[in-house]
Order: sequence, then structure tokens, then C-alpha cells
Amino acid sequence: MNELTLYERIGGDAALRQLTDKFYDLVFAHELISRLFRSDKELIKEKQRLFLTQFLGGPQLYSDVYGHPMMRARHMPHTITEDDAVAWLQCMSEAVGQLPISKELKDELFDRFPRTAFFMVNT
Repeated sequence: MNELTLYERIGGDAALRQLTDKFYDLVFAHELISRLFRSDKELIKEKQRLFLTQFLGGPQLYSDVYGHPMMRARHMPHTITEDDAVAWLQCMSEAVGQLPISKELKDELFDRFPRTAFFMVNT
């Protein structure tokens, strides 16, 4: 019997589009971390959606387009502090909170992010 992935349980692509739309509205408006997101918002959202798809157990979309994620290496050119990671997580928490899924699924989804967010800290 196949168990559904977190990607499938939260609602797949539609849920990730909703999540990335809300998340990046928050990030681009955030006083502290908006400086980290100066390029095309739509491209950033699309890259995040592709990454989250495979990060949550869906198809390997990010790797198909951009190669291995190597997320820490891709973030190294940007100065990322612990405060930045906390702010990023606050935005993600708010975005996850708006998904039309159960509290248990929201908690499970959000729990995937802190370790990765703090792994990006490089200063």
C-alpha cells in the first residue's frame, strides 16, 4: 500500500501555488528580509514552487529544470543571519497558516522548514 506524500496530502500543486503566492507577498514586504529578494518575484516564486514540490515528496521538478538543489551553495552569495532565518520562518508560518488544510497538516508542513532555514545562515 502506497502512503501519500506530504506534497499530496496538503493538496499538491494548487496548495504550493497558494503557499508561494502568500509567502512571497509577505517576504517582499518584510522590513528585514526583502533585501534578499531583489530579482523577479514571479521567477523566485516558480523556483520555490518547484523546489517545494520535490522537498515535500512530489515530482523532482526543481532538479529537472535547475539540477541538484544545492540550496546552501545557491544561498551563499547572500548574507543570511539568524534573524533573517527567523523572519523567513515567520513569513512561512503565516503563509502555511492560511492554507485550507488541517492544523495537523499545517504543523507537519511547517516543521519541515526550520532546519533548512537555519542551514542557510552563513554569517
